[in-house]
Amino acid sequence: QVQMVESGGGEVQAGGSLRLSCTASGLTFSSYAVGWFRQIPGKEREGVGCISHGGATTVYADPVKGRFTISRDNAKSTLYLQMNSLKPEDTAMYFCAARQTFYCPDSWQDRGRYNFWGQGTQVAVSS
Repeated sequence: QVQMVESGGGEVQAGGSLRLSCTASGLTFSSYAVGWFRQIPGKEREGVGCISHGGATTVYADPVKGRFTISRDNAKSTLYLQMNSLKPEDTAMYFCAARQTFYCPDSWQDRGRYNFWGQGTQVAVSS
C-alpha cells in the first residue's frame, strides 16, 4: 500500500519561510518523479513544481520561481519544499504527488498523470 504523508505546514508571517516534507512508503521512491501542488478552497489544484527521480532536474511554476526550492533524499524516501519570501497568496493546502516516470515532462502540471497523492498540509501566510 502506497502512502505519501506531508508535514511541516503552519502559520507564518509574510516574508517568512517554511519547509514542507513528504515521506513516501510502499513504492520505489527513486523511480518516481515527484511534484508539489497547492489548492485554495473553490479553486483548482495547481502545480508548484516537480523534481526528477534522481533530483538533478527541477521545474517550477512562475509564481514561485526564485522563492521555492524542491529537493529530495531518496535514501529517506522524502521530498522537500523549501518556501522562502512567503506571500499571503501562497496560503493553500499543499500536496505531494508521485508520477511513474523518471523525469518531469512538459505536462508536469497535469494532475491526472500522477499515480499517488498525499493528504495535504495547510500553509497560512499572514500579511
